[in-house]
Amino acid sequence: MTVTQTAFKAAMLDPAAAVPTGIVNPDGAAASKRFDVYRNNVAVSLSDALEAAFPVVRKLLGDEFFRAMAGVFLRKHPPKSPLMMFYGDAMPQFLGRFEPTKKFGYLPDIAKVELAIRHAYHAADATSADAQAFGTLAPDALMGTKLRLAPATQTVTSDYPIHAIYRANTQTDAPKPVMQAEAVLITRAGFDPEIHHINAAAATCIEALMKGQSLGQAMAIADDTLDLGAVLGLLLAQGAVTEIY
Repeated sequence: MTVTQTAFKAAMLDPAAAVPTGIVNPDGAAASKRFDVYRNNVAVSLSDALEAAFPVVRKLLGDEFFRAMAGVFLRKHPPKSPLMMFYGDAMPQFLGRFEPTKKFGYLPDIAKVELAIRHAYHAADATSADAQAFGTLAPDALMGTKLRLAPATQTVTSDYPIHAIYRANTQTDAPKPVMQAEAVLITRAGFDPEIHHINAAAATCIEALMKGQSLGQAMAIADDTLDLGAVLGLLLAQGAVTEIY
């Protein structure tokens, strides 16, 4: 990257920065007005992308606050990819460090849920496995069985009621959240992701399966609140299992 490109990138997201050397009008004068318009358009576009990516966070904070916060975020975390569908991965960490939002401890995890939903939406398609394959397994082979899960499968675990908060801000007449720990599973059986309320043990089990561990290993690291039958039933019903081996 040349010095001019480096300066251009830095000045593009810094409203106080001078026009980079080499950015001139046809008469040779610094193109300050043109560059300001371009700089503003970039900031607006990135803010719009963040609003689209985090609608629940935006609703919780309010439009005006979110827009101001987005201005801070985009200057600290410029895009690393030209694909705007992936912009904002640093939002959970940012919300946990940003002084005005620190008191809202649940916000980083709500951002994680929204990121997980977005990643599930854009994940590769996968063909679900035949659930009848479980019926062909010998009882003593079940614990050594492994499951390959669809790329869209995501989990988020939190000390806060993330499922209830998400529902309360996306569904009409949803019950008021009760302050308790919750976990969610996100699947995509069709075109759109779905969010499911699960407990922490189920999330631990699913995460172990996603890492290639067997059913027996996944059960061993989850606590006794795990209902393996319910977990497998949910995964199979949502087409989240692509291979049983």
